[in-house]
Amino acid sequence: MVKEDRNTWKAQYFTNLIEKFEEYPKCFIVGVDNVRSKQMQQIRASLRGSAELMMGKNTMIRKVIRGRLQSQPQLEKLLPHIKENVGFVFTRESLSEIRERILENKVEAPAKAGALAPLDVRVPPQNTGLGPEKTSFFQALSIPTKITRGTIEILNEVHLIKVGDKVGASEATLLNMLKIYPFSYGLVLRMVYENGSVYEPAVLDMKPEDFVCNLQSAIKRVAAVSLAIDYTNTTSIPHTLIRSFKNCLAVSVMTDYTFPESERIKEYLADPSKFAAAAAPVEAAAASGGDAKKEEPEESEESDDDMGLGLFD
Repeated sequence: MVKEDRNTWKAQYFTNLIEKFEEYPKCFIVGVDNVRSKQMQQIRASLRGSAELMMGKNTMIRKVIRGRLQSQPQLEKLLPHIKENVGFVFTRESLSEIRERILENKVEAPAKAGALAPLDVRVPPQNTGLGPEKTSFFQALSIPTKITRGTIEILNEVHLIKVGDKVGASEATLLNMLKIYPFSYGLVLRMVYENGSVYEPAVLDMKPEDFVCNLQSAIKRVAAVSLAIDYTNTTSIPHTLIRSFKNCLAVSVMTDYTFPESERIKEYLADPSKFAAAAAPVEAAAASGGDAKKEEPEESEESDDDMGLGLFD
């Protein structure tokens, strides 16, 4: 009877997960380490109506994905990320909004011995309220202290635990005695799946200006590579045309061959005074613009003196 119930549960799970992949175009792959059942219920409640959280064993998830590859081959991109303790948050809503809801549901937790520290832990200088009998405990952790009015006072800030280090029993005991709960646990966003693409959650922080800048940088790199290997494409054609035009000008200048665009260059080379005459108005305009800029601060200073007031009076 138990075996049949378990088989039924598996069949329902497979059907449910398949429906989610068919129904929802995007989802988060989330890590669920150190998330307890009560916190999981709170997360589900906060996402209700906008997203669905679904957990399961990795072997079962992989089996479902492999079974859907013929009809949804893009799901194969998820397989490398189905490892450790993970789940899915399926949604049709804005990924940025759902991410905010997920990150808001975190719970403070004490440091436990043997756990990996997700962040640096520093103990600020403070009066601990502990009696002098605990002095040896602080000395073992190389924490400078002094006795103030019968209690232990920490003199300087102490970098107790570094990110990625295992929490020792002494460090965990100290933090618990000081009632410092440095860690917070919740769903950890690992990857984003959207319409067949898989990318890092940090991409959601990018603005349109960032995409434009990255696109321009990519175009410049493609153009540089294309020019270097003499491969013609849309990005390299403008540079190729300009380079060819310069070569034509150079040939025209060194020979008797002339075309309309090169005639003016030849005139300047034949009579450099024409070039000087053409450049004179530009220099005069630049000089007048510079004088105007110099005069503007003097006018503002006179107006300040007339008013007799400072900027913040």
